[in-house]
Amino acid sequence: MFVVDTNVFIYAIDRKSKEHTQCRTLLETWRKDRLPWYTTWGILYEFLRVSTHPRVFRNPLTLEQAWSLVKAILASPGLRMLSEGENHTEVAARTFKEIQGLSGNLLHYAHIAILMREHGIKRIYTRDTDFHRFPFLEVIDPVNI
Repeated sequence: MFVVDTNVFIYAIDRKSKEHTQCRTLLETWRKDRLPWYTTWGILYEFLRVSTHPRVFRNPLTLEQAWSLVKAILASPGLRMLSEGENHTEVAARTFKEIQGLSGNLLHYAHIAILMREHGIKRIYTRDTDFHRFPFLEVIDPVNI
């Protein structure tokens, strides 16, 4: 079980990035697999935000193009969506107490990490080093596997 982060989805569509081939291959493999893998709505909305942003891409996707890709991801037979459960408040409070210095943009990563912790998922595929702040996660760089 693992979570796929926004940047893997972004690199999978960005043919100009050096990470494109590896991330696209992994995503295509996961999309065909029936074994469970996870993401969150927050991650998918971040994908929509980044992939359509004219300051990020010279030729950003239209919302229709980006949403079409999200729908294709959602159609994956093994994909499951993480969401807040009954223990979310307690897991968040414990994480906030354990991990000092969480504020601002780090709270986006904390939310994902807390969801993962709440559901017992330790592995995340991401190129984002901010996830290393959470010692209960196993951070896998998809380009270096």
